[in-house]
Amino acid sequence: MSWTTKCDEGKPQCKRCRSFGVICNFMPNTPDLQPIAADSGRPLPPLTNAVWTSDASTSYQLNAKCQDFITRYLGRSLITPDDPSMMQVNRKLLKLAFAYPFLMHASLAVALTYDRHLNGSLDCRRTLEECYHWSQSTILFNKRLRQPIKAQDKDPIWGTAAALVILTFSSPDACTPEQSWPLKSSSSSDLDWLRMSKGKMSLWHIVDPLRPDSVFSVMAATFARMHSPLPERGIDGIPPALAAVCNLHDSSTAENNTYFHAAHGVSHILDLPDSEVTTGHVQLFLRSVHGPFENLLREKDPVALLLLYLWYRKASRSIWWIELRARVECPSICMYLQLYHKGNSALQAFLPGGALAERGISWDFEALSLSHGSYQAL
Repeated sequence: MSWTTKCDEGKPQCKRCRSFGVICNFMPNTPDLQPIAADSGRPLPPLTNAVWTSDASTSYQLNAKCQDFITRYLGRSLITPDDPSMMQVNRKLLKLAFAYPFLMHASLAVALTYDRHLNGSLDCRRTLEECYHWSQSTILFNKRLRQPIKAQDKDPIWGTAAALVILTFSSPDACTPEQSWPLKSSSSSDLDWLRMSKGKMSLWHIVDPLRPDSVFSVMAATFARMHSPLPERGIDGIPPALAAVCNLHDSSTAENNTYFHAAHGVSHILDLPDSEVTTGHVQLFLRSVHGPFENLLREKDPVALLLLYLWYRKASRSIWWIELRARVECPSICMYLQLYHKGNSALQAFLPGGALAERGISWDFEALSLSHGSYQAL
């Protein structure tokens, strides 16, 4: 894999070549892609198979491991590996990454995180390489966002924003459930992943990922699923036992019940086979985490926590970057509910050891009545 740039023949060193980190090659005796020494401006010995990512302000030479990860991971979809649309998007983003270092660093950070996941590491700590590429991407990305956004910048910006959300979500601060939210004391960093997700969506109207010339336009069906309307009234599609815990009825709406949209959002994926759950599906629930429902989560409301727990339990089976957080937050939620809300038998039925914990999604009144006698506690 190689990357070339055209010299603009400026003297003594053209801006284009200098930003790319190479000696101008308009003279016949200067080889292509001859790197500049950072400390002296003198050429370094020729490098074999040198690969760079560069724009007008910065450049980075990819080492052998980075080049290997490009071949191994970045030529396919890391978000949903079996999604042909995402594979097509990823290949196009990879080409753009050589001209946008902030996108390249973000992509490499995601690839390193994915590699850690594939290797089955139970160590939640990020590697130094992950931290480096994540940090570099964030610094360069913030710098670019302070500048006017040109048409050609829109796809790299959206791709980088998506990668940074994945990195934040897949990198919980805690390594054990006991150290994790919600068991740990509340702090301003709680639900940081949610702030990042909102930040990404704030760019939607600026970059318009569905515009005809966008590399993301092939994902129109996925975006449509993400933004598909939830019911305006009632409990159709919500398992009866879950509707009861949420105090939802046929007359319920988002205006008279704070759990309404979240319960519908999570119920949408509960009956799907794990192999069919996609990023578009799981976003239905995440869309509901705002306003009063978000406040309930931050206050560690038991029903709001149960809805997040059920979403984690289902979504983490299909989406790898959700699983990396769910492995600590899901049991932490469970332990919190068992510790502080053990008297709520209807809620406890959904947790490990409860009547509904392993019944799939066919939760009904009969199942709970066999275990707890009646639904009067609801």
